Amino acid sequence: MQQREPSASESYFWPTVWAIGLHVLVFALLFVSFAMTPELPPSKPIVQATLYQLKSKSQATTQTNQKIAGEAKKTASRQTEVEQLEQKKVEQEAIKAAEQKKADAAQKAEEAREAAEAKKAEEAAKAAEAKKAAESKKAEEAKKAAEKQQADIAKKKAEEEAKKQAEEEAKKKAAEEAKKQAAEDAKKKAAEDAKKKAAAEEAKKKAAEEAKKKAAADAQKKKAQEAARKSAEDKKAQALAELLSDTTERQQALADEQGDQVAGDFDDLIRMRAAEGWARPPSARKGMTVTLQVNMLPDGTVTGVSVIKSSGDGPFDSSAVAAVKNIGRLTEMQGMKPSDFNRYRSFKMTFTPEDLAL
Repeated sequence: MQQREPSASESYFWPTVWAIGLHVLVFALLFVSFAMTPELPPSKPIVQATLYQLKSKSQATTQTNQKIAGEAKKTASRQTEVEQLEQKKVEQEAIKAAEQKKADAAQKAEEAREAAEAKKAEEAAKAAEAKKAAESKKAEEAKKAAEKQQADIAKKKAEEEAKKQAEEEAKKKAAEEAKKQAAEDAKKKAAEDAKKKAAAEEAKKKAAEEAKKKAAADAQKKKAQEAARKSAEDKKAQALAELLSDTTERQQALADEQGDQVAGDFDDLIRMRAAEGWARPPSARKGMTVTLQVNMLPDGTVTGVSVIKSSGDGPFDSSAVAAVKNIGRLTEMQGMKPSDFNRYRSFKMTFTPEDLAL
């Protein structure tokens, strides 16, 4: 708490009071000293005796009287002188006492003045000390406030530095983590890319092998179909020749045999087209077989396919159904006789692809 500085009027108030009090005390001491001054004894009249010589007396008497008178005069003169000396001594003592009293009063006044001045000086010193203490306290408080302010500034600066350092460390750590994560991601991505590339290469290689196998199978099937077609044409020609030269019963027998042959050729054609459109699932294994129920129209359009007897593997059964449906329409069946086509309106088909080598 800061001490208020005294104003000019307050600074001169107490010195003025002390000066007035000191003057009042000096006047009071002088009044007392005059009042206590002892009264001097009244001066005694000096008696001078004059002896007159009487003419009537004798000369001896006159001389005696003159002598007596002289002696009396001397005695009176001595007595007067003694009295004057005593009176003068008393007056001197009274003056001396008055002067001593006055000196004592002056000394007391001086002592009072000195005491007042000493007290004034002491109070001034105390005031100066109080002022100095207040100024020192004020300076100390100002110093403490400045030190506290400097400490607060230093603390705030240290906190800001610590916060900045923590943020930088967090950023650095985050950057390192991001870099590490990016490296791991890049490594993982490279591994995945390599894996994908290897899988793609494997799939490409496998697809090439399958395409090669399929091409070979297609060529073989085409060759077989061509042979079957040529054989069928030969058989038809032969049957026709025999039909023209034989009896009706012979012709009917040959027609039935020819129909059976044509039906067998269409069974093989349906299986071949289904195998061509089949997408091999990963779960397919060698020896898998599924029995399907197939429905067709006279123009060769497949209208429905369902599983009658499962292979035990769902994906394989679904792939077989999809392969038969993908045939769409067999244009080769459009010229079939209704009697020959009746068996294909709804028939059973066993699906066993030839390339299941696993």
